[in-house]
Amino acid sequence: MMVLKDILYKVTINAVVGSTSITVGKIEFDSRQIQTNDVFVAIAGTITDGHQYIEKAIKDGATAIICEVLPESLEDGVTYVKVANSNQALAFMANNFYGQPSENLKLVGVTGTNGKTTVTSLLYQLFKKAGFKVGLISTVNIMVDNTMYKTMHTTPDSLTINKYLQMMSDEGVEFCFMEVSSHGIHQSRTEGLKFAGGIFTNLSHDHLDYHKTFAEYRDVKKTFFDQLPKDAFALSNIDDKNGLVMFQNTAAKKYTYALKNYADYRAQILENELNGLLLKLNDNELWTRLIGSFNAYNILAIYGTAKLLGLDKVEVLRLISELETVAGRFQHFISEGKITAIVDYAHTPDALKNVLETINDIRTKNEALITVVGCGGNRDKTKRPKMAHIASALSTKVIITSDNPRNEVPETIIEEMEKGVEPQNFKKTLSITDRKQAIKTACQMAGPNDIILIAGKGHETYQEIKGERFDFDDYKIVQDYLKQLQK
Repeated sequence: MMVLKDILYKVTINAVVGSTSITVGKIEFDSRQIQTNDVFVAIAGTITDGHQYIEKAIKDGATAIICEVLPESLEDGVTYVKVANSNQALAFMANNFYGQPSENLKLVGVTGTNGKTTVTSLLYQLFKKAGFKVGLISTVNIMVDNTMYKTMHTTPDSLTINKYLQMMSDEGVEFCFMEVSSHGIHQSRTEGLKFAGGIFTNLSHDHLDYHKTFAEYRDVKKTFFDQLPKDAFALSNIDDKNGLVMFQNTAAKKYTYALKNYADYRAQILENELNGLLLKLNDNELWTRLIGSFNAYNILAIYGTAKLLGLDKVEVLRLISELETVAGRFQHFISEGKITAIVDYAHTPDALKNVLETINDIRTKNEALITVVGCGGNRDKTKRPKMAHIASALSTKVIITSDNPRNEVPETIIEEMEKGVEPQNFKKTLSITDRKQAIKTACQMAGPNDIILIAGKGHETYQEIKGERFDFDDYKIVQDYLKQLQK
């Protein structure tokens, strides 16, 4: 229980009807979760507007309403607080309610189109190996030191973030690494949090269904760095043309990393094989089990962050050499029949291009490269033909299939992808709507030493069709089919 006015600290308030000295239970933005004495925050979402549920929330026991538009009729005994931005208000309120937990640990945010999950997960892994208590907030899961919790979004809502940060604080966690998505920044989910550092990985085509233009998408990412305090660090990949843009208005200390340009943290790829990378990293040679040039960038981000957080250079290099692949990120195995299967989360044109170019750099070209790829429903449609174009140009064979169709017709998504296949690549492209059948077909087409890439879903263990989630694990399915072929 807390006094409402204490929870409202730092919130931009336009009007108050009623008393802010009342004691309230908890904060909710989902009217279905409201109980007696709760605060209901009405948020205008992309699908529904929380303002429509104010009356229901009061009937269910809410005694305080936070909203951008006051209802026409006001209930006696209920406090109404009109705010400039409900998302921002929720973030500050959550931070106050849970006792500003981000101030009790070193929180590092990672933003960019690709690499967020790998960088945060590997930093978690590295700091655990170094003997620290560590937290992780990622697409794959949330870790409170050794305890794992499931997550549904890249950047959870601000109540969830602060709840887990409080749990980390109570557990004595010293460092937390968190993915920061463009949606999360735009919806103020990270507002009010104290970051010790921010990392920019790269920027490419994604989420243009939400942000409308690439410039808007870039500028939203940039606001994360704009808000970093002066005692924080900002670490940016300057091989990406947007890398220096992130620095323009930040008060944080600026550091850079790159493979192609002079930077604070730089690397050269000496060897790139299917069992790992040999790098020259700031004049030190380093072997890692991670694969591909995109992982060389991830390693630079990890190395730079660990150094900036005070770890010893020699210790960091040793720990990086022990890091293991993150689930669904270039996760691979070789079957008894000598077929290499790779599962990767590549669901943007740039990520798919990176993975396919990495495989083509490693392979001898005597083997076939068979790619299984789809695009998600109810998401950015403009990337669909681009994904198919890249897959068909850089693979020996391509099977276009379903990803998570959600509420769209899978065949329509596939047709939109097919438009990106150039005439010279028609013969090596086929379409199979059923993803399981597509993976099975790829396994049947592959011979010894061939490579199968299954792109798009990575770590996900479900397929979402018409609002329902069904068990579906790319890695397990391709393993099972390749085993069956050996019998």
